[in-house]
Amino acid sequence: MIQIAPSILAADFLHLEKDIELVNRCGDVIHLDVMDGTLVPNISFGFSVIDPVAKIARAPMDAHLMVVHPERWFEKLAKDGVQMCSFHWEAAGRNTARHIRLLHDLGLKAGVAVNPDIPVSKLYPYIGQADYFLVMSVFAGFGGQKFIYETLDRVAALKAEIQRRGAQALIEVDGGVYEGNVRAVEEAGVDLVVAGSAVFGAPDPAAAISALRGA
Repeated sequence: MIQIAPSILAADFLHLEKDIELVNRCGDVIHLDVMDGTLVPNISFGFSVIDPVAKIARAPMDAHLMVVHPERWFEKLAKDGVQMCSFHWEAAGRNTARHIRLLHDLGLKAGVAVNPDIPVSKLYPYIGQADYFLVMSVFAGFGGQKFIYETLDRVAALKAEIQRRGAQALIEVDGGVYEGNVRAVEEAGVDLVVAGSAVFGAPDPAAAISALRGA
């Protein structure tokens, strides 16, 4: 069954503890979207938010670093108890394999992310190294965007290559997923879906998580 990672970027920051507790109860993973205003146009939050979230998080935390120097965040994220961390290939480039090793040395699961305009084949060299791959289904840096349907073909190609190599790696998708397209996303080979407004913008977020999961 597909797992759901509600993104707290779409949560109510005036009542953030309530929304974190909701994810603890109903979600699978707490997704932390970190933006630096350089790699992506917007700035989201840093450790002023992550630190208090970590104190009450019981679900695993997944940090998505949309920043130009992701390696600067790794050690502090590990100290906060973050279990999963993805960084963008666009930011790491030739240091991608090194960043994966750094995360593993700190005890974190390592993910490599790419935007929709980056060929998914750029991820192939890291199959067998990374624990998961984050295929953006919108352009990183903005919430509430519409799902780019070419993502389904990109996911299917990546899944086929992982299987061809006999490797183990999860595929995560982030952006524009809602109840109307989540089954197609799952069928393409996605294991973990990030959902922001589809969860926290719903009248009943707990029911929205259940519907996305297909339970």
